[in-house]
Amino acid sequence: MAKVLVVDDERDIKDLFEQHFRKEIRQGELAFVFSYSGEEAITYLQSPEHEAVLILSDINMPGMSGLDLLKSIKERYKTPPPLVMMITAYGDEENYQRAMQLGADDFLTKPLDFKSLKEKLKTKIP
Repeated sequence: MAKVLVVDDERDIKDLFEQHFRKEIRQGELAFVFSYSGEEAITYLQSPEHEAVLILSDINMPGMSGLDLLKSIKERYKTPPPLVMMITAYGDEENYQRAMQLGADDFLTKPLDFKSLKEKLKTKIP
């Protein structure tokens, strides 16, 4: 079972993911863990049982931004770093370029196209 960490300050994101990935969760293909801030995500990733193979992170969050989180993850986890896909409501070129420079593995815009996200996860998760 692949574990995906979703980082977003919007708490309703949990319901959306559980609804759209109901089949994959039930069949034991995917498990989702949710953090509601960059700081909370770092704390989770420092725990020995984290096992996250992919991180989906919002960019615009209070406190630690998703870009700061991405930088921290890519610096801390060298071999191999978890895959990190950035999510933003603002598909602007500046955020895209910054995310790619920091090592993002993909860049998605809100509202999420869950059908497309499922396809991406199939190709990115080992």
